[in-house]
Amino acid sequence: MSPETFDVILTVLRILIAVVFVGMGINHFVPRSARTMAAMIPPWLRPDGRVTPLTLVYITGVCEIAGGLGLLFPPTRLAAGIALVVFLACVFPANAYAATRREKFGALAIPFWPRLLGQIVLAALVLLVALPLT
Repeated sequence: MSPETFDVILTVLRILIAVVFVGMGINHFVPRSARTMAAMIPPWLRPDGRVTPLTLVYITGVCEIAGGLGLLFPPTRLAAGIALVVFLACVFPANAYAATRREKFGALAIPFWPRLLGQIVLAALVLLVALPLT
């Protein structure tokens, strides 16, 4: 594969990943989705009442939007990629919590191991498109 072809593939992948993060971030502000995400925050991760779970959902939505946009701009690409990988690690406990409550979260309750594998693959793809390879 030529370097030019590889660059095109990385660019397309970067745009797709950015769109996914921005789209999911926007979804954090859709009332029904936001309420469901707030319920996914495990009780042991909820702040002491000063910050509501819904506020955390809004904050994570902003993080996803900022990270997705950051991947698109070369000066912020690396920082955005690292931040998104940290973000994926930080939100994983909420996904793991939901995975054990299928009756409450339905299709959002992706079983633990597939969810973990998916998060690892996504983190690897984020790093692939964020790290300077040339």
